Amino acid sequence: MHKTSGKGLIQDTYERRNKTCGFWLGNPTVNAKKIYCDYFGIANNDSEKIAIREDLILTADVFGRSDLELAERLKSDIIFLPAEPGSWKSPDGKLLWDISKSNESWLGILADCEDVRDIEHYNWPDARYLNFDETVDIVTEADNRGLAVFGGMWCTFFHAASDLFGMENYFVKMHTDPKVVLAVTERIVDFYLEANKRCLDAMSGKLTTAFIGNDFGSQLACMISVPFFKEFVMPYMKKLVDQIKGYGLKVTMHSCGAIFDLIPYYIELGIDALHPLQAKAVNMEPERLAKEFGKDLIFVGGVDTQELLPFGTPVKIKEEVRRLKEIFGENFIVSPSHEALLENVPIENVIAMSDAAKE
Repeated sequence: MHKTSGKGLIQDTYERRNKTCGFWLGNPTVNAKKIYCDYFGIANNDSEKIAIREDLILTADVFGRSDLELAERLKSDIIFLPAEPGSWKSPDGKLLWDISKSNESWLGILADCEDVRDIEHYNWPDARYLNFDETVDIVTEADNRGLAVFGGMWCTFFHAASDLFGMENYFVKMHTDPKVVLAVTERIVDFYLEANKRCLDAMSGKLTTAFIGNDFGSQLACMISVPFFKEFVMPYMKKLVDQIKGYGLKVTMHSCGAIFDLIPYYIELGIDALHPLQAKAVNMEPERLAKEFGKDLIFVGGVDTQELLPFGTPVKIKEEVRRLKEIFGENFIVSPSHEALLENVPIENVIAMSDAAKE
């Protein structure tokens, strides 16, 4: 068993005292996890839980004790154990965000909504249908093993709104029906505030940081302008961050893509750590990030998953990890530039990433 106290390491990193970088192996997809578990001889029965999932190949939101064993074998200081969507137990079997529509076009169930009153017709989720017992059990075991637990509700309100309207309609409605967009966003965030309260009441003492996520960037640029981010996103993100801080927790933000222009606003909101640093995205060069924001954020990620990890050699991967550590210094946690490692990332390359992080 890996004896290093992951929780102590990450807390020290946040306090900027510890000179050793932390390491997180990421959250491999089910198929990648099976390959890695087979390599180490770890029993992995978690696939039974997702037999009905249509996205078996890509899903990475199934968690069990095999994840703890894999984290320890790969010397990961961190494990990601989100409460969403696994804690959602709707009695009618519906998804947390029901985006089904009678026709076959991908418009979003609220695509035609032009009046705030119309949103009342949607079947909004009820936080009473959340059950955190299974999540608390595995979070407790991870905490007892000395792993730093990144968790809580995922709080993807931007994604939920995008699904409910349809992404293109969502962005158009920011211009044509801003009151509707704000009303829908508020309903979504109100749900997450209640859901996260129940979640953090149950497990905040066992978490190292709350881990929330909303992706605002493509490979080339932000998907939303800074003025619209400040109007349609920032006030609601502040509610979530303030709630989490009220529990005495740090906040780690997952935000993929070319989001350089939004980082100052993440800092203003009180975000403590930023993940995943999409290595090939425009303006996300580590040197630039470290220079502009290195005193204000912990950076998590940066080891390229588009080319380096799937196709590079262990030697090249170690060289890149050492380079990133040199650039970011103590405010850095080595991790892939996207957490959901696919099965085309060889286990030897994951081991090389871990070894270099621990040097």
